[in-house]
Amino acid sequence: MTAPTSSEPAPPRRRLRVITRGARKRLLVGAIVFVVLAVTGVLTMIRMPGTSWSGSLPPLTEEQATLRDALRDDVVMLADTIGARSIRSAPKGLKRAEDWLAETLASTAGVAVERQVFEAEGVACANLIAEFPGTTRADEIVVIGAHYDTCMDTPGADDNASGVAGALALARARAGVTAARTIRIVLFVNEEPPYFQTGRMGSLRYATRCRERRDDVVAMISLEMLGSYRDEEGSQSYPPPLSWFYPTRGDFIAFVGNFGSRRLVRDSIRSFREHARFPSEGAAPPGWLPGVGWSDHWAFWQAGYRAIMVTDTAMYRYPHYHTPNDTPDQLDYERMARVVEGLGAVLESLSNE
Repeated sequence: MTAPTSSEPAPPRRRLRVITRGARKRLLVGAIVFVVLAVTGVLTMIRMPGTSWSGSLPPLTEEQATLRDALRDDVVMLADTIGARSIRSAPKGLKRAEDWLAETLASTAGVAVERQVFEAEGVACANLIAEFPGTTRADEIVVIGAHYDTCMDTPGADDNASGVAGALALARARAGVTAARTIRIVLFVNEEPPYFQTGRMGSLRYATRCRERRDDVVAMISLEMLGSYRDEEGSQSYPPPLSWFYPTRGDFIAFVGNFGSRRLVRDSIRSFREHARFPSEGAAPPGWLPGVGWSDHWAFWQAGYRAIMVTDTAMYRYPHYHTPNDTPDQLDYERMARVVEGLGAVLESLSNE
């Protein structure tokens, strides 16, 4: 670079631009609007109706004790007697689970069970559908779903025999009961890797079929791990920034959906809190936040339906997630019974609203 000589004209001086009072006012107003919108958005995502139960849990009722025992029996059957349930590592276990679940649904809920059969890696597998027809609004459908496969060769007691046991309990409770809307209890195959969020994921196959048939699915609830609860401080973690807003003890059940399903999250947790004496938390953040879409409800988002997950938050609380130690003895069936009973009230509300 060559420095300018004395014969060269001096560069013009830049005049300092002074921010006018009007400009400062506009900037301030803009900042206030931004903060208000941000706070409103956060509150919309995390603020839920009703009040979560706090304090000691009351003794189990006779009905809850019976439910507790049934849930334990079903989890033991799937995770212990049958064991691993996966196309790649345990195809015989997966098929055995499919047959047992189809027979159990038909015999205890008193409905015909449809098998949606398809192939994955050359192996035939199936979603299982039990339908309870509605009365006055039968074309409107509420889906309760849970996946019955496991992550490779793990026993999958919490993930997801607990969710399946909950779905079976809700199906049994519907036997002989009518509702305005049609209720479908659907047990999905292939939720776990390597099929998760691929064309071989059972719930994506089912949700896609619903869309192709123009089924009016007004609500879908995925039951994803219902059996782990912990009372120690620091036993609950979250993906950031949710840790700023929620409890540090893993003693609650969570209702989770994306922002587009926020009304369903709010309606469901409102009904749960009205009927269940059990801690509950809800959130409807963006679907890309880690963990928010990690179950079968994600598939229904892809098909354009409102869908949420009810969960004990999986690896954010449960130390045996996707390990051989995910066994039936790790679960809390008393608290699980309280949750499933509360979900029965949620289903009753959604199917008759």
